Amino acid sequence: MTREDKGHYAKKHPPERKANPLIAEAIRKRAKEGKLSCAVAFEIVRELDVSPEEVGFTLDCLELKIIKCQMGIFGYDHEKPMFRHLDSVSEELKDAVTHALEGGRLTCRAAWDIAKRLDIGKMTVAAACEKLKVRISSCQLGGF
Repeated sequence: MTREDKGHYAKKHPPERKANPLIAEAIRKRAKEGKLSCAVAFEIVRELDVSPEEVGFTLDCLELKIIKCQMGIFGYDHEKPMFRHLDSVSEELKDAVTHALEGGRLTCRAAWDIAKRLDIGKMTVAAACEKLKVRISSCQLGGF
């Protein structure tokens, strides 16, 4: 997507692909001011038993912006990430991140899995990645 296309999220997808009307309706009911939070998007994922990718695609089709990433990476009213910076990373967390890397990056899904497995917050995993200079990729909703 080029800078000129910013905000034209539907352009990322083939024009023949159509949004699921049930997902679209659930999103419309919860969206505020053209935006939907990551947490609410995942509520829809669970309620309708659909994939995060499908909800993200529908958000794009509706030209709605994803805000308040649960990893703290984007969608907040300021430029800096929401997570607090760590002075150090435990060996257990460092090993979990290192073993889950794909092409030198940690996918959003893998980050969530690590948080669940280690019983820590998602933003703690993001902060550890920041400290370890590991980029998080492949947003489950397609936001990055």
